[in-house]
Amino acid sequence: MKTAKERLTEALQVPVLETMTDLRTTKIGLSAEQVEENRDLYGENVITKGQEDPLWRKIYESIINPFTVILLLIALVSLVTNVLLAKPGQADPTTFFIIVILVLLSGGIRFVQELRSDRAASNLSRMIVNTVTVVREGENEEIPLDELVVGDMIELSAGDMLPADVLLLESRDFFVQQSGLTGESDAVEKLALNKAEKNDPDSLLEADSLAFMGTTVISGRATALVLVVGDDTMMGAIEQTLNTYDEPTSFEREMNSISWLLIRLMLVLVPVVFLINGLTDGDWLEAGVFALSVGVGLTPEMLPMIITASLAKGSIIMAKEKVVIKKLNAIQDLGAIDILCTDKTGTLTQDEIVLEYPLDIHSNLDLAVLRRAYLNSYYQTGLKNLMDRAIINRTEKEAKDHENLRDLDQKFKKIDELPFDFERRRMSVLVQDDDGIVSMVTKGALEEMLAISTYVEDEGKILPLTADIRAEILEEVAQLNEQGLRVLGVSYKSNLDVDYAYSIDDESEMILTGYLAFLDPPKPSAAPAIKILKEYGVATKILTGDNEKVTEAVCEKVGLDVENILLGSAVDTLSDEELSHAVERTTVFAKLSPEQKARIILQLKANGHKVGYMGDGINDAPSMKVADVGISVDTAVDIAKETADVILLDKDLLVLEKGLVEGRKVYANMTKYIKMTVSSNFGNIFSLLFASIFLPFLPMAPIHLIMLNLVYDISCIALPFDNVDSEFLKKPRIWSAKSITRFMAWFGPISSVFDCLTFLILYFIIAPMMTGAGYTHGASAAFITIFQTGWFIESMWTQTMVIYMLRSPKLPFVHSRPALSVILTTLAAAFFVTFLPYGPLAELLKVTPLNMTYFLFLFLIIVLYMISVTLVKHLYIKRYKEWL
Repeated sequence: MKTAKERLTEALQVPVLETMTDLRTTKIGLSAEQVEENRDLYGENVITKGQEDPLWRKIYESIINPFTVILLLIALVSLVTNVLLAKPGQADPTTFFIIVILVLLSGGIRFVQELRSDRAASNLSRMIVNTVTVVREGENEEIPLDELVVGDMIELSAGDMLPADVLLLESRDFFVQQSGLTGESDAVEKLALNKAEKNDPDSLLEADSLAFMGTTVISGRATALVLVVGDDTMMGAIEQTLNTYDEPTSFEREMNSISWLLIRLMLVLVPVVFLINGLTDGDWLEAGVFALSVGVGLTPEMLPMIITASLAKGSIIMAKEKVVIKKLNAIQDLGAIDILCTDKTGTLTQDEIVLEYPLDIHSNLDLAVLRRAYLNSYYQTGLKNLMDRAIINRTEKEAKDHENLRDLDQKFKKIDELPFDFERRRMSVLVQDDDGIVSMVTKGALEEMLAISTYVEDEGKILPLTADIRAEILEEVAQLNEQGLRVLGVSYKSNLDVDYAYSIDDESEMILTGYLAFLDPPKPSAAPAIKILKEYGVATKILTGDNEKVTEAVCEKVGLDVENILLGSAVDTLSDEELSHAVERTTVFAKLSPEQKARIILQLKANGHKVGYMGDGINDAPSMKVADVGISVDTAVDIAKETADVILLDKDLLVLEKGLVEGRKVYANMTKYIKMTVSSNFGNIFSLLFASIFLPFLPMAPIHLIMLNLVYDISCIALPFDNVDSEFLKKPRIWSAKSITRFMAWFGPISSVFDCLTFLILYFIIAPMMTGAGYTHGASAAFITIFQTGWFIESMWTQTMVIYMLRSPKLPFVHSRPALSVILTTLAAAFFVTFLPYGPLAELLKVTPLNMTYFLFLFLIIVLYMISVTLVKHLYIKRYKEWL
């Protein structure tokens, strides 16, 4: 069997019939039996995305991150100092084992969560099916891309993504964007094999008659023969050798900055603790072990797991709301947006366009205009839009009562067509009637139709298009636009040569016969959705290629501000600085090209906004690419669905509200963990520094610090499922390392104050009471154990109880209730540590039972600590006007 390259090369050099014979196909396509044979022979049309990561690599990536690398280094040092270099009989591997358990626990939970989220994402992706029009046994049918086989005949038009490497058999103004393969930014024209001039088999990517998987049809149409599928395609070969790099999202960038902030903090504090304890006690080995334990205490090991669990939970909830999250991180990015840019059609409107009036140049009903428009819409093979369908439906309806509208597909034969593109904003078909007369019928945006028309049809007479007639037409159309009606012009010219090769240059000196007025009524849900988004701090901006009058009428009905409308022509005249001001005060942008839409979004981002873009057309793909979050629908063209981060199975802005809420819940629960953990750990380190200076012994054994961290982190597993205050969800949130540093600086010292109070009580009251004497250097092992056990238990209680104080700006349990799972895990953690001195692990962990006096003081300290945190929280919110 020939290789993929040999098939592509040979197809350029031999007659088409020979290639078709070689692939066992014909012009009417493959039979059902031949489809299966070719699939078995040439393989399925599925690309293996890079090299599928083996299980060991997934486990490795779940465990290894900047935090766990530091922990494993600490574990290694602990193994050397506490075991390998320990004196005979004094080897203690407990610290090493606990750190390893900590790393494995965090990585294991993350691994399970990522497996679940990958499985969920895979299941959701199957709900989004890209299709291709294939000819089989003479019939056109839509099939999923992965069912395509070598030898299939396919029809391509604007908006399609190439589903395989193909040979063009027929083409008309067929332009593709193939920058992903060649690096060329401009679209290139591809030609049918019998028309091509440049088909060098040594340069397949530049061959005129070959088009490749993953490229996008910008305009025109083509019939093509599938030569290569799946991993054998050019795109497949690239995927096998390269890992696709996606630019980090704003969420990923901020999380990286936060991780490195904590690592830098650790790298500063650990040496300080080491020096202070070494200089104070003179035991540098013990000081080193203690300093390393401090490093463990500062590390939020569960951060990767909390992130993964939160994002996976969000994606599963969104799936129930008919929202497919293609990239997990898009959930948080969706919650962060403060501007939603969207096209008008189908988002604000019902996406069910009705042709209200076929009108002559004087705005009188004229079915002759409908007749010509039908020929244009029926015979065009490009991307049939809603207006084409509305024209066809209205004609079929009117044909019941008007004979001249019946059987038009039998009375006319298509000769050729000039497909639509976004620069001309029109398309033409050439048809021949029963008398052999060839006509060109063109429809498009009215301004473009006036530009190519020299004459008008007025009650059967052909008259020159004068300035007065032009002014009358524009005035009539403006009135229709103000009523919210979209208008297309229809022009024609007849008695053309049947054998001439027509091009867009021939769209000239035409006769304007009239225009079509369409109604696309606003969705009942549009106005409430825009209002709700505004309540959630998200401004809606309309970016449309439509007429400004129509756009204004629709936007007014749904409650959008239309005082300032900026046209695409004006956007091109503005500098970046001028545009930066204009985008802030403008809600509606009309008559935009795809490039202008993308420029507006980039400028909004440059102004500091987080921008989402919702669209479903080929012209929306550039905007979705540059937005922070690209949003599309399952009925969109292939390239729009491929570009989007989020796919709505129901094209409704109200669904986005649920996405925003889930994104903000994800942010809330992740930031709770980070801020609570970092501020608490930071406070403990200050306490350790203070105690290390004034106490003649270590305030807490290294094993206690590590055990404390292990139990606390386990208690935080439920945080991704915590409740979030409804008020918190009303505002967009973005990650900020500065905010975390500030939070740490305010609340860490409070923890330190009560730790120091605990030191005083333990040193001067509890330990002397239980031992019957004060501390005597070298002879007070029991005193030290009581002291360390007391702070060990107090630290656990304050760390877990403060979760309730810091998880919300409100009063806990009274105004803001945590999830039951959070209550259960935190209380379980606190009671577990409290009862350790009374269990079988007491000797191993070097803890001892404490008397009731200690627990009375503990209760008092916890109550005072929670009151203090509440007061400082009030001051913090008053100062910074924010909480989490």
